Amino acid sequence: MRAVNMLQAKTSLSRLVESIEQGQEREIVIARNGRPAAKLVPIDTCPAGARIGVAKGLFVVPDSIDMHNDEVAQLFLGGAK
Repeated sequence: MRAVNMLQAKTSLSRLVESIEQGQEREIVIARNGRPAAKLVPIDTCPAGARIGVAKGLFVVPDSIDMHNDEVAQLFLGGAK
């Protein structure tokens, strides 16, 4: 991980981006007043947010989600039907 100050990042941004694109650097930290402020990383390594539908097809949704409420309540109370 390489760290650069803000002035250096402003004057050499295209070179920094190029080194990321070419794989010479995995990430570059940009610091302001000696403290990390931002991170320059390849777009492919940015974590994806939560995706809707990632479990599609992995389970069946029942017609009534309340069908087993009594059983679940009994499990919480320490007993079983």
